[in-house]
Amino acid sequence: MPELPEVETIRSQLAPRLEGRTLARVEILDPRLTRPYDLFEVAEELEGDRILAVERRGKYLLLRLESGIGLLVHLRMTGAFHWDPVSHERAVLELEDGARLVYRDVRRFGTWLVLEDAEIEPYLAMKNGPEPLGPRFTGRWLAEQLARRKAPLKAVLLDQRVVAGLGNIYADEALWRARLDPLTPANEIGAAQVVRLVRAIRAALRTGIARQGSTLRDYASPDGASGSMQEEFRVYGREGEPCPRCRTTITKTRVGGRGTWFCPRCQPLDRA
Repeated sequence: MPELPEVETIRSQLAPRLEGRTLARVEILDPRLTRPYDLFEVAEELEGDRILAVERRGKYLLLRLESGIGLLVHLRMTGAFHWDPVSHERAVLELEDGARLVYRDVRRFGTWLVLEDAEIEPYLAMKNGPEPLGPRFTGRWLAEQLARRKAPLKAVLLDQRVVAGLGNIYADEALWRARLDPLTPANEIGAAQVVRLVRAIRAALRTGIARQGSTLRDYASPDGASGSMQEEFRVYGREGEPCPRCRTTITKTRVGGRGTWFCPRCQPLDRA
């Protein structure tokens, strides 16, 4: 599933080519994309409108339109935008100069939702905590969230209401950087560890953005390029390989049903 760095990469590439442009034609080809709303009604709402801004909130892309509505896109597992024709097309946005932006989604889990301007922020606030690269994501905020939960630390970090945009890959990478075991009960994390964790989350996400995301299977940016963050992974997907910090063999476990990679020496937990 695209996480914050992948969605931010998509946003940064779409913004200069979409902002100020008009949606001359909108074709939605899959009713699952807009359900429970009718795909033809959603397309009609968007068609002819002008795009003022392309924004990101957590894992959501937001196209703000001149009429006062916004198109909120959640890519889920395999959603992506492409300027070139691709397979599994679910929607097409055609601009006034004839340029076509195609939405592709192999597994069809992505969603498009049109909201009035006054509805956008309440909806996003309900789904997301503060942006981890923004000023509201502080040690105090994170400490308060962790103190309320007995669940494993990684499971709490994957809650979008705690850390907007953080997913499986970057949670593993951040926990390795912070030297914290993913199975540690969240309410047992101390103040100094929280400070390390905030810094580690930001560092992992910034590295992901700089590398234009991770391409493991489906993800590609709108221009068709693959990300290179997978070349920077310290633990994610590296079971049986040596930890780049201490050379201990990396281990895989499961947390909240998600595959989880960590170094048992760098990220210790008393499992007795």
